[in-house]
Amino acid sequence: MEMINTIGRRKAAVARIYMKAGSGTITVNGKDYKEYFTTANMQLSVADPLKTVESESLYDIKVNVKGGGFKGQAEAIRMAIARALVQVNEDFRTPLKGKKFLMRDARVVERKKYGRPKARKSFQFSKR
Repeated sequence: MEMINTIGRRKAAVARIYMKAGSGTITVNGKDYKEYFTTANMQLSVADPLKTVESESLYDIKVNVKGGGFKGQAEAIRMAIARALVQVNEDFRTPLKGKKFLMRDARVVERKKYGRPKARKSFQFSKR
């Protein structure tokens, strides 16, 4: 198996991954993913596509991620890994699609409007 390159996006985060056959290590921006993502739910989010198709220790994954916060970055990595697994084996598509790992979640924060304190919140109305 040669190296597979895919991209994943979520909110403002963009993750580029390079996957090849190996021992199952995941490095994010030069660090181990458990060191980069300190909370357990984000670590699970990154490793979830591999667990879904039972291939945790088959591939080495190198990730470059930038933009957004930690949650957006973790979900961008999850999407990129799922896309790479589908390129490896087309049979992985149905379980990954069932968990919505291949779907781009395009929801972003709504911009602040002028004359308001936030995007939709208004200042308190005073009749007199």
